[in-house]
Amino acid sequence: MPIRWYGPANPEDPTYRHFNRIVNLVLHTMVFAALNSGLWFVQEMRHPWSHLNWLTSAWAVLLAAHLISVAVQRPRASS
Repeated sequence: MPIRWYGPANPEDPTYRHFNRIVNLVLHTMVFAALNSGLWFVQEMRHPWSHLNWLTSAWAVLLAAHLISVAVQRPRASS
């Protein structure tokens, strides 16, 4: 089931902004997985690329930083 936002899109709402950050993180993760798996497949099938380890590692670090920033910016639960 796809994630969906119910209600009006209000950029001032902290929950809406957090939802937006989560969707961006999911898109970032999907692009990372698709591109890296494709690059590794092509490397194994045709041509070795010596810098692919560095690219994958650097991108994984950026993805982890994105995840941490989304977790840190999570809105606090109101009592």
